[in-house]
Amino acid sequence: MRIRHSVLTTALAAALVALPGIAAVPQSEADRLGSDLTPLGGEAAGNGGAIPAWDGGVRAAPSGVSYTPGQFHPDPFASDSVQFTINRGNLNDYAANLTEGQKAMFARYESFEMNVYPTRRSAAFPQRIYDMTKRNATTARLVADGDGVADAAEGIPFPIPQNGHEVIWNHKLKWKGVSSVRYNNQAPVTSSGSYNLVRLREDFFAPYETEGRTIADINNILLYFYQSVEAPPRLAGQLLLVHESLNQAETPRQAWVYNPGQRRVRRAPNVAYDNPGTASDNLRTSDMTDMFNGALDRFDWQLVGKKEIYVPYNSYKAHGAALSDLIQPGHLNPDLLRYELHRVWVVDARLKSGARHINSRRTFYVDEDSWQILIADHYDSDGNLWRYSEAPSISYYEMPLFWSTLETHHDLKNGRYLATGLDNAEGKTIDYRIQFTADQFSPQNLRNRGVR
Repeated sequence: MRIRHSVLTTALAAALVALPGIAAVPQSEADRLGSDLTPLGGEAAGNGGAIPAWDGGVRAAPSGVSYTPGQFHPDPFASDSVQFTINRGNLNDYAANLTEGQKAMFARYESFEMNVYPTRRSAAFPQRIYDMTKRNATTARLVADGDGVADAAEGIPFPIPQNGHEVIWNHKLKWKGVSSVRYNNQAPVTSSGSYNLVRLREDFFAPYETEGRTIADINNILLYFYQSVEAPPRLAGQLLLVHESLNQAETPRQAWVYNPGQRRVRRAPNVAYDNPGTASDNLRTSDMTDMFNGALDRFDWQLVGKKEIYVPYNSYKAHGAALSDLIQPGHLNPDLLRYELHRVWVVDARLKSGARHINSRRTFYVDEDSWQILIADHYDSDGNLWRYSEAPSISYYEMPLFWSTLETHHDLKNGRYLATGLDNAEGKTIDYRIQFTADQFSPQNLRNRGVR
């Protein structure tokens, strides 16, 4: 795989293996944002081949197409054709631009293939996010050995990253709107392709993203998150509330669950790590939400560099497809997925000596244009590749923002996988028009909601 060095100055390259705590970049480096770097820190130029220059991304629905927020998004690139297909037969021709998890998928499933389309750098965000990102570049800093962020607000904290912690915090703090509600339905799929759909409603409120707020204003809260299981009946009524913090050493993530059988709220301290995700049939951990969303303290995070990888991107076909067409044995229907060649930051996380987690290692592939983790390879306690995760993503151009439309987490040992984010059958997708407040995410409010 080819490592790209064009955005790394000599000083930054030397810092790739440095410990967290490096000071923010000087103004001269921040001034590259919006020049040779995109406003969020990606390389503005193309690669002289398949990857084009960034031209501002997609900020509106396709011309001439009727679209109302809350509807599934019409494809801005519907006229694009497949350029070539990667399969088991020609895998070696493209291996330099594939992850180990992708190679393992080809090895396990003869039916797995990747339709590669023209690369469209569609990621776009509001101007205030760009403005705040440029400000953060000169002020943001890691604290508590990389477990927290200080002196940042609203935008990406580290658009010119110097270590792996900073890249992962960029993913965690990427713009996803201030308030939203969605159905993050999930299907635990057996090796034969059967599943029972679990219906999950999720509410979000992000003080960090609120315009004009500071770290002091938000009391160390990055995100409020509420999740309720609405189906099937045997699981319905389970509730989860999370208060996600910016400095997790100062205030660890706080979580509460409501069990309808016990009719009481209790603390859930392990939600930050490797306990099973809600109704996931043990196919994902809590910290695999949004590809990674948890505490960083149990791993060492090495910034490997930047590589060109075929990643799921502009996945509009999968976005609103019928589940009967989308879900197949082993993996999603390849005809409904789109892969493109993009530059990604590669972060290799290895379990610290003496720390406990079911994964000994994870490798994350983070989009340079959006800071979304698009692919993750997971290794078991013996160091063997175990799971492969990917996040087909789209531009939610009504905001605008770029985020996953669904996720898949594949168990490479038993042939099962979990597909999440399946709002396809709801008739509507994530809605950013709702306005929540912090008091709606109190433990007492969870208790009030907990009526089966």
